[in-house]
Amino acid sequence: MSILLITSPPVQPSWTQVLLYALVPAAVMVVGAVTAIVRPPGAAIRSAILHFAAGVVFSVVAVELLPDIVKRHRPLEVGLGFGIGVALMLALRYFTRQAAAKESAAPTFPLPPGVIWASETPPGAEQVASPAAAATPAATLPMGLLTGVGIDILIDGLLLGIGFAAGAKEGLLLAVALTIEVLSLGLATAVELRQQGQGKARAVGIVAALSGLLVVGAGVGITVLQGASDNVMELVLAFGLAALLFLVTEELLTEAHDEPESPWLTSAFFVGFLLFLLLGMVA
Repeated sequence: MSILLITSPPVQPSWTQVLLYALVPAAVMVVGAVTAIVRPPGAAIRSAILHFAAGVVFSVVAVELLPDIVKRHRPLEVGLGFGIGVALMLALRYFTRQAAAKESAAPTFPLPPGVIWASETPPGAEQVASPAAAATPAATLPMGLLTGVGIDILIDGLLLGIGFAAGAKEGLLLAVALTIEVLSLGLATAVELRQQGQGKARAVGIVAALSGLLVVGAGVGITVLQGASDNVMELVLAFGLAALLFLVTEELLTEAHDEPESPWLTSAFFVGFLLFLLLGMVA
């Protein structure tokens, strides 16, 4: 007598569940901005966070995405998707750097007559509020920076949607990895906005608006890819693989190395990798 075993396919998370998971890194990004405003972390702490985030993302790529891509065994789609991912990330970096360079080369807004910066106040002189000073225009938004961060966050959300389309486990691990990544991004963006002359509340509000793009990207990713064919999924997963590797090598680790290396900073990368390697094995 033979017994027929019927196995059901793994349950894919719903659109609402994916958006709820996407809200976690979006909220953490805002928390990072508030932390940077209230108590800015030192350069060593930020470098450790970046190293750890790089290790986590790289672990998710190696443990979850890469085996899934190899198992499907569609080299043509992999080559095409990976090439598109690399080309797109390089193009985005080029254009955002060009925009940032033009912005930094542009002259700053002129101060009204009689208005001087606080650092230029002569010793012993009292700072008296005047109508001219009150009329000083607000600092202009650094659009080059915001455009680059916005695109980065949108792609992170899209990658999260791709992860959940591949499977609930892949999506959950990727959500945790991106949460750590956007924490450092929220910290850095808030600090940069403050240095550009933005007020505290405005800096946090801008970061909060940017974090919403992560939810939008996740919604688009899971909506478009839900129920996609194996060929499409292989192409999209290869694209996500290239984008995540670019994130690790050209963004997270590059920024992390702005701080002089030390054994404990370097070890943060391997701690992040090992932690999610073990988590992927036992989950």
